[in-house]
Amino acid sequence: MWKETLLLTKRSLLVTLRNPFSFIPNLIISVFFLLVYTSGLSGISALPQFGGVDYLNFILPVSIVSGAVGGAGGAGQALVKDIENGYFARLLLTPVSRTAIVLGPMIAGMLQLFVQTLLIFGMAFLLGLTIPAGAPGFFFTVLLALGFGLGFAGYSVGVALKTRNAQAAQAGTLLFFPLIFLSTTFVPKELIEAEWLKVAATINPTTYIMEGMRGVLLWEDIDWSALSKGLGVALVLGLAMVVFAATNARSALKK
Repeated sequence: MWKETLLLTKRSLLVTLRNPFSFIPNLIISVFFLLVYTSGLSGISALPQFGGVDYLNFILPVSIVSGAVGGAGGAGQALVKDIENGYFARLLLTPVSRTAIVLGPMIAGMLQLFVQTLLIFGMAFLLGLTIPAGAPGFFFTVLLALGFGLGFAGYSVGVALKTRNAQAAQAGTLLFFPLIFLSTTFVPKELIEAEWLKVAATINPTTYIMEGMRGVLLWEDIDWSALSKGLGVALVLGLAMVVFAATNARSALKK
């Protein structure tokens, strides 16, 4: 199965590289978020609730998470194209593992996000980013991004298999974007005045991913509590979405 998964992952990556405009706009948007928010909102980091941290470090997770939603979501779009052009049906006629059919595009989406995250970090370093925790802070941030990306790629693939429609699959992935802004996106939770928004941020899994990243980006001493919550949410989300994708894959195979 793993050899088949590797081959299908490689194919998905090659398809993506042949069509760079499938991921370049999403990368530009993520970098745009970073530039605009850092330039326009950096002054609020002088508030006591920020504890003197650099606002660039605070807002960087927003750029990475938004990139995960757009980048990993391409896995579902690629699968819909395979369904529409008949490649998926031909693939089912081969003895290839059905699990590999699902995992291939998911892993490809996660790897695409990995490269995208490195590029966003590169832009942040050009803007003056320093990570007080050093290499561990960088490593754990990338790990959280990959965990969230795998989960979202699974969701994207699951929606694609369920709908078998490009427009419906795209609409399904867009539902994740509001989660970014119903979170501690721009300020700590203590500065959110609307009670309903505080509740939304508390039950929002995106909050714990971003807070986990901030736990390793903002201070020299890693906030292990925030990091462990972020890793836990990424793990649960990833497993849940893999199951979701696999369940819809079985339904698609029956059809």
